[in-house]
Amino acid sequence: MRKSLLTLCCLSVSLVLWSQNSQGLRFRQPLSYHQYLMRELHRQTEDRNQALEEAARSKAGMQQYIRDARQRFESIIGELPARGDLQARVTGRYEGPGFVMEKIVFQSAPGRYVTAHLFLPAEIKGQVPACIEMCGHGLTGKGNGSGMAVRMAVNGIAVMVVDPLSQGERLQLIDKQGQALTRGVTTEHTLVNPAFVLLGSSLAAQEYFDNSRSIDYLLTRPEIDAKKIGAYGFSGGGTQAAYLMALDDRVQCTCVGLFFSSRERTLELIGPSDGCQQIPYESTVGIEIADMAIMAAPKPFIVLDGEYDFVDHWGALQSFKDVEKCYQVLGHPERIRQYYAQDGHAAPADVQNELYAWFGRWLKGSDQAFRPEPVWRGENMLCTKSGQVNLEYPDAQSTMDMTLAEMESYAPRRAAFVRQDPASVKKTLCHYLAIDEQLPDIEAIPTGRSQGRGYTDYRFQLNRPGEMPLPCVVRIPENAGPQSKIQVQLCDQGKAWYLEETDRYDFVSDGTIIVAADFRGLGETADPYHLNLLKYWNKDYRISASSLHIGRPLLGQRVIDMLSLLDFCSNHELLQGRRIEVTADGVYGPVVCHAAVLDERIVRATLSRTLRSWRSYLENPMQHDMLANVLFGALKDYDLPDLVRLSRGRITYGD
Repeated sequence: MRKSLLTLCCLSVSLVLWSQNSQGLRFRQPLSYHQYLMRELHRQTEDRNQALEEAARSKAGMQQYIRDARQRFESIIGELPARGDLQARVTGRYEGPGFVMEKIVFQSAPGRYVTAHLFLPAEIKGQVPACIEMCGHGLTGKGNGSGMAVRMAVNGIAVMVVDPLSQGERLQLIDKQGQALTRGVTTEHTLVNPAFVLLGSSLAAQEYFDNSRSIDYLLTRPEIDAKKIGAYGFSGGGTQAAYLMALDDRVQCTCVGLFFSSRERTLELIGPSDGCQQIPYESTVGIEIADMAIMAAPKPFIVLDGEYDFVDHWGALQSFKDVEKCYQVLGHPERIRQYYAQDGHAAPADVQNELYAWFGRWLKGSDQAFRPEPVWRGENMLCTKSGQVNLEYPDAQSTMDMTLAEMESYAPRRAAFVRQDPASVKKTLCHYLAIDEQLPDIEAIPTGRSQGRGYTDYRFQLNRPGEMPLPCVVRIPENAGPQSKIQVQLCDQGKAWYLEETDRYDFVSDGTIIVAADFRGLGETADPYHLNLLKYWNKDYRISASSLHIGRPLLGQRVIDMLSLLDFCSNHELLQGRRIEVTADGVYGPVVCHAAVLDERIVRATLSRTLRSWRSYLENPMQHDMLANVLFGALKDYDLPDLVRLSRGRITYGD
């Protein structure tokens, strides 16, 4: 036993020493890459803050800011389905004390079924106001009924409670019996979102569309007053309410609960939430969460939250100041309110009373207190017999069906892409990667040298202005000659792991020069494991989502790292003039596919254990580390096999 412990200790010490010997950077700071991303986020936010400050100098300036913000926001929403016939049906009805509940099923787009509960006052004379209630995160979605919706209904305000995608009767990743294949809704949201991102949209935008179509349904009902439509939600429902009020002018009054804060502080402090709570490039176009309320100004708006919620309280206070500034300039400071309970991520009685008072005042024109919720418990509240729309209706389209169908609609465009001249292809790739076609020169800084059995290791930090430093190790065997090639090794587990294996198995006996590197977010600059929740199925979820938020997809940044490595191999005195081959695995695969088309200095690339096509992801979203592999809208123009084809045989797969 003592011998085993001694062996284990020696092995641990050996691994630590080896990791130190392979370190290329001049610094050790596990948060360095995230902080690098945050610097760009802070710069973009500062630009946005200055624009708002300038706009607040006059009413005309603020009105122009609102118009500009809407235009910028709409530019990243992406294409949404056409608004056709809802094909709505009532599948059940329940009469409760003081209210009536109807089970509703409609199609927001052909084959895209939405399930909802519509709570109506028991007695209606003329027309009544109505709200959309958006569900917080929970697999059951609208569940067996909403107590808040019931209380609204008995007090004269109709409420439609809608199942979002991947919740309630609209789960997407299910078995043949309709059982969820994931641990929860935040996981499913995060897994299906990249499919929409690849096509230039997002799950948040798709949820907005379904909620907006729910308003379309309400307006088909003669008992609903079209001029008095409200929206509210808590947690994930609060997110949906924020997007709906910003993008649908028909919403006249809104409550955002358990979501409103500063996106800047949230990303810096706790990182991104699940896949339905942000749209790529928001910061790039100057949109903060407060802007979603500003876009709806001066319509009545209330924030409800718990002072001890994980949703950052200080960020919420500062963001609300932005909204206050807007409403004051527009002359309606009375139309906004912020209320915090002495609670966490919850909506206790005092918060709910604030909700009722707000909608009573602005939708009913009355400050009279709401009557208490009647004693009621819903039973058999499903809108479908099977419990899932994708099992209930033969023509139902799942997220996979929808995104694959949209992908197929772009087939002619992708076919035209591969026929373009090389310059046009490179321009398109650089657009989606969000990189410049011409990059500044690199600087190679030596950071160490060590001797091994039959080889010498040279360690470097590669600096390119504005980019994250790139660590690499050059292993030159004693028998290397003028004709020795360079083998660039990109290992998903990190260069330290690869070099240890190389040392153990003597992979350099033929004189090949090894260049091993860690691209940003991997190896030396990997984001700490504990800061990336396992439920998101992405080991680098925090940096992937943050990169998309600032308009610099992680895949594009890593392509820059590949180009930096090629510049280094082409220009450094130890390496220049040699044939460059690349071996890569895991998340490096899509990086090398793009780089090989952009730069023919990669004479040969062999990929293994990697994503081979984005289409395969659309077909099966239950894959790990996908967010690092996506580009916003790129699947409209090409898929990864198209890049392999454009490489003219230089890219092959080794597994």
